[in-house]
Amino acid sequence: QVQLAESGGGLVQAGGSLRLSCAASGSLVYNYVTGWFRQAPGKEREFVASVSWSGTNTYAADSVQGRFTISRDNAKNMVHLQMSTLKPEDTGAYFCAATPSAQSWRIYTTEDPYLYWGQGTQVTVSS
Repeated sequence: QVQLAESGGGLVQAGGSLRLSCAASGSLVYNYVTGWFRQAPGKEREFVASVSWSGTNTYAADSVQGRFTISRDNAKNMVHLQMSTLKPEDTGAYFCAATPSAQSWRIYTTEDPYLYWGQGTQVTVSS
């Protein structure tokens, strides 16, 4: 079992930055693919970014490419999402998700492979 807890959300003006963190606890946390998803009010949850358990492979959705960076610190069981140049359309609840993988390079961009989910942290970007 893996438990995930997000933090770092808040209210920020457009153009600003936030850093979200996902703290993981449980067994063999370091070999889990980790992803960030978000859900805006009235919309479906969507993929934001994913990082392989080795940290060497990352991928971000087109809508956040060049603005958001995902990274991980396996020694601290943490995954971060650095968000910059925030836009009002980035507003939503942000969720951390994790799933085990035998491949150090594996990432997932859809919800189905992820077994564990956090409760989410709210990000609100004002115009």
